[in-house]
Amino acid sequence: MNPTRWSLWRRIIALCAVVAGLLGLIAVSATVTAAANRADTTKVMDRLTPALVNTEQLNSQLLRQQTSARTFLLTGRESDLDTYKAAQQSETEILADTERLLADEPALLSTVHDVAAATSRFRREITEPLIAQTRTDGPSAERATPTAASRAVYTAASSEIDALRSGLSTRRDTVAAEVRSSGNVLIVLLAFAGIVIIFAGVALALLLRRLVTRPVTELAAEVRIVAGGNYDHAITGGGPPELAALASDVDTMRRRINTELQDVVEARRLVEEANRMLEQQAAELTRSNRDLEQFAYVASHDLQEPLRKVASFCQLLQRRYARQLDERADQYIAFAVDGAQRMQRLINDLLAFSRIGRLTSGFADIDLNKVVVDSAEQFESQRESTSAEITFVDLPVVRGEEPLLGALFSNLIGNALKFRHPDRTPHILIDCQQVGEEYEFSVEDNGIGIEPEFADKVFVIFQRLHAKDAYPGTGIGLAIAKKIVEYHGGRIWIDPSQTEGTLFRFTLPVPVSDPAAALSSSSSVASSSASSSSLEESVQ
Repeated sequence: MNPTRWSLWRRIIALCAVVAGLLGLIAVSATVTAAANRADTTKVMDRLTPALVNTEQLNSQLLRQQTSARTFLLTGRESDLDTYKAAQQSETEILADTERLLADEPALLSTVHDVAAATSRFRREITEPLIAQTRTDGPSAERATPTAASRAVYTAASSEIDALRSGLSTRRDTVAAEVRSSGNVLIVLLAFAGIVIIFAGVALALLLRRLVTRPVTELAAEVRIVAGGNYDHAITGGGPPELAALASDVDTMRRRINTELQDVVEARRLVEEANRMLEQQAAELTRSNRDLEQFAYVASHDLQEPLRKVASFCQLLQRRYARQLDERADQYIAFAVDGAQRMQRLINDLLAFSRIGRLTSGFADIDLNKVVVDSAEQFESQRESTSAEITFVDLPVVRGEEPLLGALFSNLIGNALKFRHPDRTPHILIDCQQVGEEYEFSVEDNGIGIEPEFADKVFVIFQRLHAKDAYPGTGIGLAIAKKIVEYHGGRIWIDPSQTEGTLFRFTLPVPVSDPAAALSSSSSVASSSASSSSLEESVQ
């Protein structure tokens, strides 16, 4: 594999592995050298040097034996042999200790044996025979005088000791030289380890500078070019694969930002164009509102005046000429009166629909309990004639316009009374519960109901599901209710799960000043009789 394509981590691992290998080799060499140095030092200090001291003591003990034996030869006293015997015992111990110290030195050990043989010969051939003869014949100065033969034997033993001393001295110097040499090797190894560490540090610094610092600096310079506004500048990066991948990711991000920026510029252009169109539409809407206001003025004055005259004169004709003309004329006059009255109601409802949200007195805190009571009072005669029951729970306080909210409940209550079932006593239940940040109201009745396929059509202005002869009205009531709810920030719909009658649901926002308001489940639906009684008392 090409090393130039190695990742930064792999290169650092390779460098560390090489340095670790070299340091490990140095450590092994240093350990072996230190062990040899310690062994040689121990040999010099604990074996060769004490053995060399023992050679001096051997000479001393050999001289003590000679002196003590000569004294005995002159005096013949056994006490003079105590030193002789003690020196002989010391010589034996020294030779044994020397053999122990030189157990791993065969050549010197052989010399020790030669020394032991030479001193033993000195005693066997010289001192022991003379001591035995003195004990037999008594002391003699002539016997105590050394002869050439005794001098030769003594000199031979002393020479063997000197040879041992010389060999020990030479061997100690050789081992000491080896100790110094291994110490120098240890110093060289430590110096080489330091050089390896320094080389590793320098190599790592150069590696980081070449593969990290310089590529990052170059990448930062290119990023600054892009940050300066040149979003079309392509970002390229060198160095190890990690930084190359980082540069590629940054360039991908640059391209994406550039694309999104172009989209934003295009969207801004579209928004500006849309704003211009909205301004034009707002101007058109303002003009349309002025026309609508003019139409409302005309409808409320110019159209109402002739319509009132038509209705008034038709009613005069109906009262004055009733039963004076034929039956068909009375029918025609009745059609004219009914049409004029329906036209008046239609114009009034249309005016009411157009004024929602346009002529406003501002929102205020509205207690819906009072609104429902006031709305129910408008249908008191119908309630009494049909024995209808209107019940409601404890309703909350909302922000809105009281006349519009009153019209909302009036339309829903009136709608329930109008479309009552002929075989059932009308019952209307108004309920409310909090769902999140909205109040969800329900107005439920047990009337004839609305088919699911017409659930959306009933809120369309002038949309009727029944003939005007069967159920009177202009078909604008629920459209007004929908517009009032939407004006207050809510929505209204028919719940399709209701199987008997109709269930209207609509929402109104919970007032910001009371976001934690919640409806108490304990004040749910009151009993029908109690609620009806409370409603009757409030209406009266």
